[in-house]
Amino acid sequence: MAVSGKCYLSLHSHNSSANRGACKQNCRKKYTVIDQESGFEMEIDNEYIMSPKDLCTIDILDQVSDAGIKVLKIEGRGRAPEYVAKVIRCYRDAIDSITAGTYDKDKVIEWMKDLEKVYNRGFWNGYYLGQKLGEWSKGSGSHATQKKVYIGKGVHYFPKASIGEFKLEAFDLKVGDTILITGPTTGAQELQ
Repeated sequence: MAVSGKCYLSLHSHNSSANRGACKQNCRKKYTVIDQESGFEMEIDNEYIMSPKDLCTIDILDQVSDAGIKVLKIEGRGRAPEYVAKVIRCYRDAIDSITAGTYDKDKVIEWMKDLEKVYNRGFWNGYYLGQKLGEWSKGSGSHATQKKVYIGKGVHYFPKASIGEFKLEAFDLKVGDTILITGPTTGAQELQ
């Protein structure tokens, strides 16, 4: 019913195409199932009963490329800037590796570790290697391996000197910590 990257539930129920940015999030709603013969009602309270894992083809991207695919659609609608930045970075590196002939399992493992750091519902590679049963998320929320913690906000940026002034409002920042700066003009910048 709901397949990440190929969902038609929203189109069927609301004439709003999820694949064109108008998803109504049908797979995240509560439903009541009614037995037509007995009238018995069952409330489906499971937040992820129709929620699929995220579509991820980075581990088969060489095969996708060999099949002649030249354009990739990256799912980023409704996602945080750091998610979009991380996915684009990993896929760009993978495509460049395929072109250079250096794409291998070790790189795939590193890209997957990187992708697992941002919000995700687990990954699967869809039906690209043949028909198989969809894989459903085993829980609601993120499966990210890296936790984001709010530490403060940017107060001022001095463009000539390329220096930013920040106000720390929570937690301590230590040398070596990775920080993520997000904003309407910066997008997502990860620094250490």
